[in-house]
Amino acid sequence: MIRTVRLEVARSHEFPEGSASHGYELHVPLTEAATIDREGWQLHRERCSFRRFWGDEETSGDLRHRAHGWVLSARPGGGTDEAIFRADTHRFAVGEYVSIKEQDGVTRTFRIAAVV
Repeated sequence: MIRTVRLEVARSHEFPEGSASHGYELHVPLTEAATIDREGWQLHRERCSFRRFWGDEETSGDLRHRAHGWVLSARPGGGTDEAIFRADTHRFAVGEYVSIKEQDGVTRTFRIAAVV
């Protein structure tokens, strides 16, 4: 089943209080254990996407699986993939944290704020 996962940037030097207006909305298939379902992704790739919201800026793209793991690939043809750290085994559940190496080369940590 495709779920919507909201990630909000966690507390950091750049965002001392975190930020609900900086993050991602992922549309991903999750297993009952809340990990990314690779079979579900293979069956529904066209529905597996993301939206990055960063203040007034917004980009979108597709969830893809590469040899080195899960990435967020901006469209159209847009730049460097953003790698989700250890996404093959990570639980996408409210309150958990996930790190993404973004296009600017910085790895940021995000708190999972919602899963619907």
